[in-house]
Amino acid sequence: MKLNKILFLYLLLIYPANVLLANTGGFDTNDKNIRGFISDMVREHKFNSHRLTALFGQAHIQQSIIDAISRPAEGKPWYEYRPIFLTRGRIQGGVRFWKKNQKILQAAEKKYQVPAHIITAIIGVETRYGRHIGRYSVLDSLMTLAFAYPPRSRFFRGELEQYLLMAREENINPLKQLGSYAGAMGMPQFIASSFRSYAVDFDNNGQRDLWNSTADAIGSVANYFHRHGWQYAQPVVQRVQVQGTAYRKLLTSDLKPSLSVAELRKYGVIIPKVADESKKAILLELKGKSGPEYWLGWHNFYVISRYNHSALYSLAVYQLGREILGAME
Repeated sequence: MKLNKILFLYLLLIYPANVLLANTGGFDTNDKNIRGFISDMVREHKFNSHRLTALFGQAHIQQSIIDAISRPAEGKPWYEYRPIFLTRGRIQGGVRFWKKNQKILQAAEKKYQVPAHIITAIIGVETRYGRHIGRYSVLDSLMTLAFAYPPRSRFFRGELEQYLLMAREENINPLKQLGSYAGAMGMPQFIASSFRSYAVDFDNNGQRDLWNSTADAIGSVANYFHRHGWQYAQPVVQRVQVQGTAYRKLLTSDLKPSLSVAELRKYGVIIPKVADESKKAILLELKGKSGPEYWLGWHNFYVISRYNHSALYSLAVYQLGREILGAME
């Protein structure tokens, strides 16, 4: 039996059958979980109960959304993940994007102290420079994951709350916005909580528009990295070698730098001389085509990972950015 069929049967055990309608049907707004969510929005944010009920009645469960979130690309080994993003077309697309938006990128780099090639790479990885911003209704995505996907329901109920607040604040129709299967929106693929916290009106037209304003997208990515502590002109990641077996004790899924250069060396990590031996990093072991690859992730690597909590994603962004920068020189 295929994974998605097993998952669907599991959902039937968790939720009443009348909630899980076919793709062409809407949600049952009498379901206790949905009623409870609506009550919370009315009490905490002064939403109108009847309008929310009517809105949710127009959302649809999408099995394809559950299928997609169950098999993220980050589950691939590095040697399969890297070629998805480090392509000739994406590098050339980055060069064209940079040249077309050079003044905006320069302004964002100056204001937020985040390099243009990193901003460009993020937008390139996320949406191929705005060409693929998503085909799912954001409301469908968030409703499906909030009420029909138990593993992440708590998180996505929070994002649904943020999306409704965002739509009200920005005066946009919550039914009309398109995004990814996870509800990420616009050229930089911000989820609703990130939109509310980090999106900026960089073209100064009175609206934060990540779908149609390249300036707002560039400024918002730069602001996101700035607010997460990007350190200008500091290293991001470094390829290293290891010896012995003690280094294995350092391998962890936590991407926050916690070990000094001196400590890393004690465990057999071979690191060229650096100016500050107290500088902290994390050790990564990735599956390369010819065997394990070892990398040190510095503070800025951790900052990239705040965008997507994946070492593979962060390294792909960094390497794509460097390739674009090299092609620009």
